[in-house]
Amino acid sequence: MGVSAELLSILACPECKTPVVLVHDDKGLKCETCHRVYPIKDDIPVMLVDEATIEK
Repeated sequence: MGVSAELLSILACPECKTPVVLVHDDKGLKCETCHRVYPIKDDIPVMLVDEATIEK
């Protein structure tokens, strides 16, 4: 099922408030500003800074 386009359009990075994009075959949401990748677990985005990884 994945993250709906409607939900994706309103999600933003909790750290810097930049919109996020899907990455890693829809398994994560990446902020292009601070490079954090938030995991998607059981089709639910985990938008917690402590759960994010940083990728350049």
